[in-house]
Amino acid sequence: MRAVLPIAAIMALLTAGFQLTPDSSSHPATQAAYVGFDRNDYPGDANLKSLHQTFSYSGYWLNTPPGAKTNSWTGKRKIIEAAGYGFLVLFNGRTYAEIKSSAVGAARLGRSDADAAVRAARAEGFPLQTIIFLDQEQGGRLLREQRVYLHAWVDGVNSAQFAAGVYCSGIASRESAGVSVVTAEDIQQNAGGRKIKYWVVNDSCPPSPGCTISRNNLSPGSSGISFAEVWQFAQSPKRADFARGCPTNNSANYNKDGNCYAPGMAPSVDPTQRLHLDLDVATSSDPSHGRSRD
Repeated sequence: MRAVLPIAAIMALLTAGFQLTPDSSSHPATQAAYVGFDRNDYPGDANLKSLHQTFSYSGYWLNTPPGAKTNSWTGKRKIIEAAGYGFLVLFNGRTYAEIKSSAVGAARLGRSDADAAVRAARAEGFPLQTIIFLDQEQGGRLLREQRVYLHAWVDGVNSAQFAAGVYCSGIASRESAGVSVVTAEDIQQNAGGRKIKYWVVNDSCPPSPGCTISRNNLSPGSSGISFAEVWQFAQSPKRADFARGCPTNNSANYNKDGNCYAPGMAPSVDPTQRLHLDLDVATSSDPSHGRSRD
């Protein structure tokens, strides 16, 4: 397997013409940080080698991603691992409306989805104790049904000898006058002692550097959530409500179309390749611990 390099070592692989470029700061990193990407659509076998020049790990959907009709990641785990990547394993969760309207109830739905996540992880060949992150798209304080569903899902995944995580917002959401709630903190404070790993999204600039790789303070804790295992710091397309302060139409940041592109794959380089993606940072080159352990 090809060795995975921390950010400090991959900086030399990026050039000024890339959509993603390093910060010019010469301050040394305080700890190893590894950059990865995630996207709803599989990037294609032919692109894995090029992407691995920059990225240490890849997101990996176990079921159909939000807004999609099929899951193009199915059956790709061995190919991705053979290309040298670690994993961020994702399971698409339920919206509040879906949970609320479920005929079986929030707890039973959570258990059923946990079973589906575990079956999919086993079918794809992920080893026991792989962290599976439940995609919790809706921010703010969880409503009662959401919390029941989440806890049932976490209990189901953990009891099956996998490890439960949650992908959720790390951005403060205004609830009322003078009251703001950060979803990650709300989940942690109400977890009842459950073991949950956190992958948080905060694409506001700051603390995010935007669509760029910066050696300065690029770590999960810099997201504003000290207990985060992974930080998603850029999304495609750029979210106007959160990332409006991030640079756009800049060779070192978001493309003028609002997307974040992989190095060498921005439209200005090759109009036929629009490989836009989301950017993540973790302290491991395999944040889900999903590589084979033979």
